[in-house]
Amino acid sequence: MDPVALSGALTGAVEEIATNTNLRSEFLLFIETYNIFGVAVWLLIATKVADFTKSIVEDFVTPLIFKPLFKKLNIEKLEDLSYKGILYGKVLARFIDFMITAFFIFLLVKYMDISLKK
Repeated sequence: MDPVALSGALTGAVEEIATNTNLRSEFLLFIETYNIFGVAVWLLIATKVADFTKSIVEDFVTPLIFKPLFKKLNIEKLEDLSYKGILYGKVLARFIDFMITAFFIFLLVKYMDISLKK
C-alpha cells in the first residue's frame, strides 16, 4: 500500500473516532463504571509503598540484622550472596521484601476494617 494513502486512511480513521460521540460517551461510561481513576491512584500508591518497603529492607533491616555476617563474608549487600553461581541472596532479599510488604498490607486492611466499624 502507498504510504501516502495509508497515512490518509489512518488520519480519516482517527478523525472518525474523535468525532464519534457514541464512542466518546462509551469511553466515559467505561471510565466511570470501572473507576479507572481510582485504580490509577491506587496503582501509584502501591508503587510508592513498594519503593518504601524496598528501601526499608535494603537500607535498614538488612544492614541492621546482617551486618556482622556481611563483614565476615566480605560483601556489602544481601543480594551479593551466592553459591556456585546461584544468587540465593537475591531470593532471600526478595522474600524479606515480600514479608514486609505483606505485613504493611495486613496493617492497612486491619486499619480499614477498624475504621469501617466505627
